[in-house]
Amino acid sequence: MIAYLVIREGSKWTDVFRLSPGRSVTVGRAPSNQICVKDERCSRYHAEFFLTDGTWTVRDLDSRNGTHVGNRKIKGDHPLSSGDIIRIAGAHLAFVLDLSKAFPNGGGSVDPGSAIDETVIGRMRMDDSSVLEVNEPQTITHRQRQARLLGAAEEEFGEDAIPRVGRAAAKLCRLAFEMANQPDVAAVANLALSGLFDSVQADAGAVLLTAPGFRGAPTAEDMEVVAFRSNGPAGYHRVSGFLASTVLGEGEAVLARNVEDDSRISIRDSEGKIHATSVLCAPIRQGAAVAGLVHLYSTNPETSLDADDLEFTLAVADNVALALKNLSRERELTETLSQSKDEIDELRRRLGAESQIIGGSQLMGRLQQEIARVAPSKATVLFRGESGVGKELVARAVHFASPRKKGPFVCLNCAALSETLLESELFGHERGSFTGATERKIGKFEAADGGTLMLDEIGEMSPSIQAKFLRVLEGHPFERVGGNQPITCDVRVIAATNRDLEKEVSAGNFRRDLYFRLHVVEIVVPPLRKRPDDIRELAQHFLEKFRAETGRKIIGFSTAALDEMQRYRWPGNVRELKNVIERAVVLARSDYIEAEDLTLTNLATASDTSDLGIPPAPAEYEPVSLAEMERRHIMATLEDTDWNKSRTAQILGIERSTLDRKIRKYKLERIAERAG
Repeated sequence: MIAYLVIREGSKWTDVFRLSPGRSVTVGRAPSNQICVKDERCSRYHAEFFLTDGTWTVRDLDSRNGTHVGNRKIKGDHPLSSGDIIRIAGAHLAFVLDLSKAFPNGGGSVDPGSAIDETVIGRMRMDDSSVLEVNEPQTITHRQRQARLLGAAEEEFGEDAIPRVGRAAAKLCRLAFEMANQPDVAAVANLALSGLFDSVQADAGAVLLTAPGFRGAPTAEDMEVVAFRSNGPAGYHRVSGFLASTVLGEGEAVLARNVEDDSRISIRDSEGKIHATSVLCAPIRQGAAVAGLVHLYSTNPETSLDADDLEFTLAVADNVALALKNLSRERELTETLSQSKDEIDELRRRLGAESQIIGGSQLMGRLQQEIARVAPSKATVLFRGESGVGKELVARAVHFASPRKKGPFVCLNCAALSETLLESELFGHERGSFTGATERKIGKFEAADGGTLMLDEIGEMSPSIQAKFLRVLEGHPFERVGGNQPITCDVRVIAATNRDLEKEVSAGNFRRDLYFRLHVVEIVVPPLRKRPDDIRELAQHFLEKFRAETGRKIIGFSTAALDEMQRYRWPGNVRELKNVIERAVVLARSDYIEAEDLTLTNLATASDTSDLGIPPAPAEYEPVSLAEMERRHIMATLEDTDWNKSRTAQILGIERSTLDRKIRKYKLERIAERAG
């Protein structure tokens, strides 16, 4: 079931790619594909060709612009017939089972519906600058479709024209090439026997191997006959224990003659008659271990096995070992790849579950609508909200709802690192760039290439890092710390902060141009106290989560506990609620979580006006005049600045003389002086 893909770019057929059973072939824009199409309309991993149930199939890998067979756009798997034209972006791939039929009358026509111009078939170069390019020869001096060593040399030149060593070398080369393309162990063993019987004077023989996963030193009883062959009516008889143990113990091929008189190595049937006149046994060696045997013997005294047969058989056995090793590696790689894909799918499923936004309140419904509108775009998003409201969770929801969901999601807290470490984390560093840099490290920008980078607490970033960060946001390349190689990445940036960035810009702590670059789309994540309708749903979600983790059989919350959670202001927001529920599940003394199981604090909540320097509003309304409010505010500001009148006047936005008049008007004094 060998097949071929003949590739066309523009009006020329440019290359031929061989499809082999047991090996899948991917097509896409990424250089790691077997067929690389450098076209922006082609996805990184666009389509895949493979053999299943005896039918060659093309599978579309959820590509952006789709895969077409003929004039039909396919979804998922599609069986192929010889002559089908597969269109991927600007490339056309003709699927044929017989390559000779693709070149009628020697070629010459470039009509995509008929023949293929054989003169432009070349080797495809898959580098970053080519689009299925072809190295066309300047002057053609020879033409040869198949290597001579891989063909039937005796039929072409005559058996007597080539020395025996040359014939053996040609057969061995051809046999090794064919064994390397076999799909399983049995096929390799049968092909090896077929090649041996064509070259040596043997009447019967077999390939014996240890079972997969066998450990230790094998004996003759540990060997299983994988393939055997006999040219006589007596059939094949297993190798003797003495001969097998000799080869297995010493790791050398042996040839024995006149075995009629040696009962240790002779071949006998059930009646005890001796059949073999010469016996040959060669080890199948994998490193220092012997994994199997090639056993041959002759029953004709006139065609006994000789030293040349021993040499050829040992070479075939070594090639069998190499083919089996490659099959084992291919199987391991396939299993590892399958396991890795399963693990990646599981991680994506978990991340998707963790990015699920819980809450049915009107505010959360509005937030989900904003996420749905923002996610498909490439715009930079700025999330604002108090600490603990779940800004990272919302950022994950944006990522997994965007076209970048198959790419990485990388998160970095800018407040957790010093200026030097933050630069290294963002842009990476070269080995030896600073003390402790023992090896090269890629930064978060490179790690998030093709995906999303979330920068939490962006307001904590130092001015020098802000300047470099702004250049990267504008699309300029960057360099690792201590490096000089420019690096460009395709990253969508999501920033988050609980600070008032406008105030930071006015105070000179945050760059104005960076603020406007980040402030493309702003989403405010509401605090938990502003959506009390979500408290019960969130509490139940965390209860189920920690109940599964701890194994506690907690039924639910008591009415008093639910009422207590509804009244509480939650200064730590959702993060605090999660921790409170976790502690309650661990320490609850009954089947229900009671009010006394909830550990709540007396901390004040961050109000909407706290960033402006205005004290939080009291829990209950207090009728008060504007003059009294002004007096209290001025007094609070003076105490906060330790009665630094110049600083107080600057914060209040009034002149120093105006502040002095208001101090006299309201008869303000230091609290410490009044107490004295």
